[in-house]
Amino acid sequence: MADESVEVTRKRMQIGVMLPLSEDTDSGHQPDYTAIRDVALQLEASGFDSAWVYDHLIFRFPDEPVGGIWEVWSILAGLAEATKRVTLGTLVMCTAFRNPAVLAKMAATVDEMSQGRLLLGLGAGWHQPEFDAFGIPFDHLAGRFEEALKIIVPLLREGHVDFHGTYYQAPNCELRPREQRPGGPPILIGASRPRLLRLTATYADSWNTCWLGQPDPLAERRAKLEAACTEVGRDPASLDVTVGLLVAYTPPGQTAEPTRKKLSGSPDDIAEALLAYERLGVAHVICSLNETSPEAIAWLAEAVATFHAAT
Repeated sequence: MADESVEVTRKRMQIGVMLPLSEDTDSGHQPDYTAIRDVALQLEASGFDSAWVYDHLIFRFPDEPVGGIWEVWSILAGLAEATKRVTLGTLVMCTAFRNPAVLAKMAATVDEMSQGRLLLGLGAGWHQPEFDAFGIPFDHLAGRFEEALKIIVPLLREGHVDFHGTYYQAPNCELRPREQRPGGPPILIGASRPRLLRLTATYADSWNTCWLGQPDPLAERRAKLEAACTEVGRDPASLDVTVGLLVAYTPPGQTAEPTRKKLSGSPDDIAEALLAYERLGVAHVICSLNETSPEAIAWLAEAVATFHAAT
């Protein structure tokens, strides 16, 4: 698709930030809910469009300390009440961690609590140690994910499903009461492999790829998504593209190390990179900051203000 047609037909690119949910195994710091909420409130006050959470249970990597993370639906429920404007996104919610029909009911409830501000990102999961530790099957992840989508999507969009699968059952299942937003929250899928890209093209409202710095890798990844859309008979223009960005805040007095794998430099440098993504027709970028201190958020907010002034 041509950049010109994209710019004419779509809204301004949205910009959000990942919230700090997990332990810092280097420093031993553990974020409490108050700190997480305060970052979300600063994002809202600073003009960001969205605040994002990620869904894990525990982190166990070879030769590294075990890392923990808060249960994300509980955090979302608190943020739905604490915030008033920002979209609350999940990048992404692992469908394997919860019964998919129950997950749909949780999503509908949080969407209602937030007055229609949930953006439901879904994924299959990938970190086997957390599956093993919590007794969750790690086999046939793509097959389980496909069945989960066949339950979650119709429940949220239509309020009813009658599904009998290999891994999940949802016989004559209904979501009641229904949240007020018609069709429920929009669904995002994070995917890179062919089967999951086809599922994205079939079921999702938006697609996510991450983690990028400069936009060089986007064209190749997007081409694979567009091929999947063609395969299932969907117009690629009907599927929003979202990108997870790695952004490195450099405190005053220190020098940013230039790299194409992370955005760094001055607020003007960051704004220029954001404009590049805007010109490529990206609908939403989600920034993962190397730190979420008030100073780092204010620095990124300056870049976002410059971006807004140029669009």
